[in-house]
Amino acid sequence: MIKLYDSGAYLVNGTEIIADDGNAAAILQQKTGNAITKEQASQNTMAYSILKSHNTSDNMEHLKIRFDRMASHDITYVGIVQTARASGLEKFPMPYVLTNCHNSLCAVGGTINEDDHLFGLSCAKKYGGIYVPAHQAVIHQYMREMMSGVGKMILGSDSHTRYGALGTMAIGEGGPELVKQLLCKTYDIDRPQVVGVCLKGKPIPGVGPQDIALAIIGAVFEKGYVKNKVMEFFGEGIANLSVDYRNGIDVMTTETTCLSSVWITDDKVKQWYEIHGRVEDFALQQPKDIAYYDGMIEVDMSKVRPMIAMPFHPSNVYTIEELNANLMDILDEVEKTGAKQLDSDKISFTLKDKVKNGALYVEQGVIAGCAGGTYENICDARDILKGHSIGTDEFALSIYPSSQPVFVSLTENGAIADVMIAGATVRSAFCGPCFGAGDVPANNCLSIRHSTRNFPNREGSKITNGQIASVALMDARSIAATAVNKGKLTPATDLAVEYTRPKYHFNDEIYKNRCYFGFNAPDSATELKFGPNITDWPEMSNLTNDIVLKVVSVITDPVTTTDELIPSGETSSYRSNPLGLAEFTLSRKDPAYVGRAKEVQAAEKARLAGNAPTETYAELKPVFETIQKQFGISEKETGIGSTIYAVKPGDGSAREQAASCQKVLGGWANIAQEYATKRYRSNLINWGMLPFLLEEKDLPFENGDYVFVPDVKKAVEQKQSELTAYVVTKDMKPFTLKLGDLTDDERKIILSGCLINFYKG
Repeated sequence: MIKLYDSGAYLVNGTEIIADDGNAAAILQQKTGNAITKEQASQNTMAYSILKSHNTSDNMEHLKIRFDRMASHDITYVGIVQTARASGLEKFPMPYVLTNCHNSLCAVGGTINEDDHLFGLSCAKKYGGIYVPAHQAVIHQYMREMMSGVGKMILGSDSHTRYGALGTMAIGEGGPELVKQLLCKTYDIDRPQVVGVCLKGKPIPGVGPQDIALAIIGAVFEKGYVKNKVMEFFGEGIANLSVDYRNGIDVMTTETTCLSSVWITDDKVKQWYEIHGRVEDFALQQPKDIAYYDGMIEVDMSKVRPMIAMPFHPSNVYTIEELNANLMDILDEVEKTGAKQLDSDKISFTLKDKVKNGALYVEQGVIAGCAGGTYENICDARDILKGHSIGTDEFALSIYPSSQPVFVSLTENGAIADVMIAGATVRSAFCGPCFGAGDVPANNCLSIRHSTRNFPNREGSKITNGQIASVALMDARSIAATAVNKGKLTPATDLAVEYTRPKYHFNDEIYKNRCYFGFNAPDSATELKFGPNITDWPEMSNLTNDIVLKVVSVITDPVTTTDELIPSGETSSYRSNPLGLAEFTLSRKDPAYVGRAKEVQAAEKARLAGNAPTETYAELKPVFETIQKQFGISEKETGIGSTIYAVKPGDGSAREQAASCQKVLGGWANIAQEYATKRYRSNLINWGMLPFLLEEKDLPFENGDYVFVPDVKKAVEQKQSELTAYVVTKDMKPFTLKLGDLTDDERKIILSGCLINFYKG
């Protein structure tokens, strides 16, 4: 079904793959008559061409990218604009889309969410932006419909910023990277490696884009095969896929931890742009005659069967047939693995209790968002549901069309009526089910969803309150098949269905009549509308030459998600209030973290006020006495902060708050064996936090220990790759910390204390 090459590979004429082994050069010479180096061939990918056309430096190894367009939603744009304003923002220099698809319900926190929306609209007017009101579209569907373009680059403050199937290279990053673009700065990154993805064959009826995507994720995630790389899709199988289908695969590439994605384009893509009234944004795009890839994935789509990603990760993949055939064994394994991830004595995670008469029954189905709520997914689900009933028992099905234009077309072709008659409820365009703010299942329930993630608590349950629900990811077609069987887990391939595939009609009047288009027309006289929850970032101090860090949380899970660092769902209303949001930091993973961090922060605040920190926080007195025996430091000139340790933090969402909340609470650093994503590490740096790496598997410190890092400012300034730190509370035990590669600007940001200080200074 899926083959991963052990080495790189050459692609010849877009069809033939030649593995990069000892015979590759001779085979290429024989087939093409040309001698070409690996470096030359690596410049023949689509990704290289797009990156080169957007690189503002003269060095293709160290890129300085300017994007064409940007996008944010309503739990990120307030903080981004506030950061940019504090750094000197005058106007939006590119089309910047502010959508309202995450806090659209305004159901949590009173009027807080709608206050943010009014702030967003006033920003679009003042700075010249594009404002998409609540319920009009989920962020990525709007960007597909209105902002994509072949060969373009789009930056978004949401991790699922992916429009590769439309020929657009899109990247999801934390808010500070968008701030840099708003201030006409660049996105600085070493040229990423590119991995080819060759799609072959044709999916069988009942197999949808989520099935293909989950199969790929399951094959590559654990190996880190595409981590921080660009996935480049080609192959004869692409012609067998509609553009909607391609979009459905593409958006899930985020869950592989790749940096971005891009696909070849063809007449189907051209027709897609024509339907959306933007044919001028189309161009044919494909690799050149001989292209080199740093890895290669071959996918025979004809062999993919309906898939299910069991709790609690999109890579925890089985075929539904395999799960049903080995039900109790697989559920037992999932329960054991899940219990370790949850790491809580307050709940009991069980799935085997959902087995009745040898079959697995689920309580909820959801088809939603940028992955599930697309036109063809819902049309195919309608064809399965039509004439059936989902039943009157516990099982419920919710469907969220991804935009108002999609909703209107589904209404016109009768799909909405058919699914509602079958018992499904239809919502407006909303991302809530993807992060725990919509259709939150009851305690102990299992929800099957065509959405993007199924991390712990991602569906909205609260382990700290003794509540647990869980999500399994599936394709819309198999969710509909399961609904027909009243919640009995069923692959769509088990049903004989005639898929009607009605033609899509895009109506742009919907956006013209409701969305604000202000690009290139800023009105500087517009007053920004601040609700009482919208607050400025607190002052943040520069890095001192020496720092004392208290370890206030140690997380030994193999991977720590951004949802665990700062929860989604119930915290969304506080995203425009840095201090209010910070109270939720690690609340699902380590509830004592906030209190510990604040104790240390009080000492740093005393130091900054000119007082002796040891008098504010008595616990520090023996710490400084121990350090001063070996190092001649002044406690009033030594920075005092907190740090967390996690094995591999930062998987999942791009949200900058996973880092900024730690900074707001006095965090100076993270210590990790590795960082799960480039974007989380960038978030740390942009908030002035040191992204330390620790190679030792046996930790030299424990939770509550103090670590002294001398000459850290000098190390950053002089581009040292590693430095010696000391565990003060373990007789000054020395150990080595590494900083990893840092650009010159990243070093300056860390030295300044955060991005805001860097641009102010």
